[in-house]
Amino acid sequence: MSKSSAQYSQYPQHHAHDHGRAFHRRPAAVATAIPLPDTDDAYTIVHHGKQVRLGPVVFWIVVGTVVLLGLWSAATATYFAFRDDVLTRLIARQAEMQYAYEDRIAELRAKVDRTTSRQLLDQEQFDQKLDQIMKRQTALESRATALGAMPDVTGSIPRSTPQRGDASQTTTQGTPKPSPISDTVIFVAPPDREARLESRAPTVVAPPTNQFAKNQGFDNVVVRLTTSLDQVERRQMAALSAVEEGMDSRMRRMRGVVSDLGLNLANLEAAVPRTAMGGPFVPVKLTANAGVFEKQLSRINTTRAEMDRLNRTLALVPYRKPVIGEVEFTSGFGVRSDPFLGRPAMHTGLDFRAATGDPVRVTANGKVVSAGWSGGYGRMIEIDHGNGLATRYGHLSEINVKVGELVKIGQVVGLVGSTGRSTGPHLHYETRIDGEAVDPQKFLRAGVRLSAG
Repeated sequence: MSKSSAQYSQYPQHHAHDHGRAFHRRPAAVATAIPLPDTDDAYTIVHHGKQVRLGPVVFWIVVGTVVLLGLWSAATATYFAFRDDVLTRLIARQAEMQYAYEDRIAELRAKVDRTTSRQLLDQEQFDQKLDQIMKRQTALESRATALGAMPDVTGSIPRSTPQRGDASQTTTQGTPKPSPISDTVIFVAPPDREARLESRAPTVVAPPTNQFAKNQGFDNVVVRLTTSLDQVERRQMAALSAVEEGMDSRMRRMRGVVSDLGLNLANLEAAVPRTAMGGPFVPVKLTANAGVFEKQLSRINTTRAEMDRLNRTLALVPYRKPVIGEVEFTSGFGVRSDPFLGRPAMHTGLDFRAATGDPVRVTANGKVVSAGWSGGYGRMIEIDHGNGLATRYGHLSEINVKVGELVKIGQVVGLVGSTGRSTGPHLHYETRIDGEAVDPQKFLRAGVRLSAG
């Protein structure tokens, strides 16, 4: 077909009364396409003498419609043919996506659970550490209280770093040395004797922005607290060690003094008068979990009890000065030239330079066995200290005690004078063991040695 198309059709005509007759072919009507006189691109269809003219646009629309209907029919047929497979794939895809979301949600939940568990574990560990620190601080406070109860050590802990202005206000206070007239070393505690710990919790700052930084902050707080408590514990142990060392040194000196004086410690202890005391016997024992501090403190307490017993024993030994102030001897113990006769004579004591009316003090606990005029001694006092020890105080201007009176260390028993065989005011002082005069300087040197600690 060119620009015009023609269709030719030939149909044989049959009638009922034609059966049995010879078939005669008739000339068929011919449909011819008669070209139109115009020159447009048009299509003309002639059928049975009828002409249908179609423009190119309409023609292609019809053709396109037929093609689309064919494609739609093919797609519909394909859809119905493969519908079950498509639905199955769609459902499987949806299920796969659902499972993926569920797996993701489960993973996120597990991560949240792990994070929560980690936070709870960190919190539990922090609480345990904080509880240990609190227990340790309580123990250190009790230790500080125990240290504060000691007469020779304070429970307060000095600051590790001095504050501004502290250097100008700090004064050096040494432990006062005792006078030989006293029986024991006197320890003076500073005003801040109350036991306290200098450890302080760090200043609270703004909370960190994340959990890791928060945990790091908690760890830093715990580390700082632990370091502070370690410093406090080291200071306490150092103070305790210093006390124990000092007490051990003094105990050795006290025993050494008794040995150097040639005295029997057991006899001296037996001569100590018993004071009113009593109570049930409760043995000292440590707990099974006692630490180094508790054991050392127990040793110190035991040593202190023994030292107190020795102090009471040495209270009967006349190693103290009978006069106060600087000691100046005008005549020593031993052979000398008699001040009145000029001949060699035995001087049984020490002559202390003093002014008339100066107080004379007893050098050890004891009992007055003589108080009055006694030949060349003039006014004289003799005191029995027990276990064969005795002291005499001569040339007194006044006597302040009576025979049988119990006297204590440092008590004023008379006044310096110049009675008896004396060339001027002074104190004649004697020490005797079992009635024999011995050099008093031996006892005085022992007193200086004890006072040095």
